[in-house]
Amino acid sequence: QVHLAESGGGSVQSGGSLTLSCAVSGNLFHRYCLAWFRLAPEKAREDEKGREGVASVCNDGMTTYSDSAEGRFTILKDAAGSSSQLQMDNLHVEDTALYYCAYWPGSLGPSIRLLTSSYKWWGQGTQVTVSA
Repeated sequence: QVHLAESGGGSVQSGGSLTLSCAVSGNLFHRYCLAWFRLAPEKAREDEKGREGVASVCNDGMTTYSDSAEGRFTILKDAAGSSSQLQMDNLHVEDTALYYCAYWPGSLGPSIRLLTSSYKWWGQGTQVTVSA
């Protein structure tokens, strides 16, 4: 069992920056992928189906970003995979969402690293609100 806990959410103005953190605990694996997803307010009713993959990083250090995150967000992790950060710069109003971190105990091909179905364990989420 792996437990994840996000923190660092809050309110920021458009153009600002925010860094989210994810603490990972439990029976960690040598091969793993960590990812950040978000659920926008208009998709709240869809819950898991409405979550959008934002960024991922695996034990090999390879990162994957969504088109909307590329160039603005940076995903980081520690060597053991026990924590991850999502540095978000130049935030837009459209980035307002509930942000989740997720964990898969193994390798993932690049094409599926931003799919919700690829991840087994999830945190509870942290809210990010960007105002104009």
